[in-house]
Amino acid sequence: MTAAYPNLRLRRTRASAWSRALHRETVLTPADLIWPLFVTEGQGVEEPVASLPGVSRWSVEGIAKRAKEAVELGIPCVALFPNTPASRRSDDGAEALDPDNLMCRAIRAIRDACGNDIGVLTDVALDPYTSHGQDGLLDDAGYVVNDDTVAVLVDQAMNQAQAGADVIAPSDMMDGRVKAIRMALEMGGHPNVQIMAYAAKYASAFYGPFRDAVGSGGLLKGDKRSYQMDPANGEEALREVALDLAEGADSVMVKPGLAYLDVVVRVKQRFEVPVFAYQVSGEYALIEAGVAAGVGEREALVMEKLTAFKRAGCTGVLTYHAPLAARLLNG
Repeated sequence: MTAAYPNLRLRRTRASAWSRALHRETVLTPADLIWPLFVTEGQGVEEPVASLPGVSRWSVEGIAKRAKEAVELGIPCVALFPNTPASRRSDDGAEALDPDNLMCRAIRAIRDACGNDIGVLTDVALDPYTSHGQDGLLDDAGYVVNDDTVAVLVDQAMNQAQAGADVIAPSDMMDGRVKAIRMALEMGGHPNVQIMAYAAKYASAFYGPFRDAVGSGGLLKGDKRSYQMDPANGEEALREVALDLAEGADSVMVKPGLAYLDVVVRVKQRFEVPVFAYQVSGEYALIEAGVAAGVGEREALVMEKLTAFKRAGCTGVLTYHAPLAARLLNG
């Protein structure tokens, strides 16, 4: 930069609203949002999640209504997560393979209500289905085994694809699962089903409310550090992303979001592919706690943080604030 004050006054372009809008570098729209939704058993059920103020579990017909709401707001995709009853959980997570499980019924209900007007993203991992709360199968020592788990994840992904899922999102962090799922989708007649890989998913302290929402928090035995990433590592995230892209991922995700924006930037710059971030339950809950404590206005906090994701290079953001943000953006 060769210009200097007073020839250059950076405040000139900030002096009025029209000029700020004209020079804005980052634009957030409802089309940048994915709305995570929690599915539960029953009819006409809405169960508020205590650790996630403003978020509820919905029975299947309620999920369909939320999807219709998303369409009206211009939100292009919803992400589904089931709260499987304890009676249907098992060590091997077999409920994940039932074509009539909560996830599959919710997919079909959204299809019936919305047709192809909205995308349906489905979580592939076993923690909502296992009695021990881990994302995969355990050996006798309690270690999550990789290859046997991948075989089950493939069947789970195919089950969801056959129900009508548009995007399969493996969140388990097992090695090789993207390639295995991609091959199964190709060979099983679902070549257009996308894979959004949780490529850089960290062993984070911000997941607690989510585990409450899907009912796995109180069940979890041990931790997930043998498969989720060490929060201290950045280079490793790039290796994970490279592997998932090579194996057939259409897009990748960094999770959690705000605490890992440096990883988002590095992934976007290195690979120039669609990169998503998940503003996870703990991040959402901290905003709500801050609002309740009077430290800031909800709307301003939400929009500033979502804009930060976009500024860092995110193609889109999974956020529980999606309907609020969409309403604000729609005026």
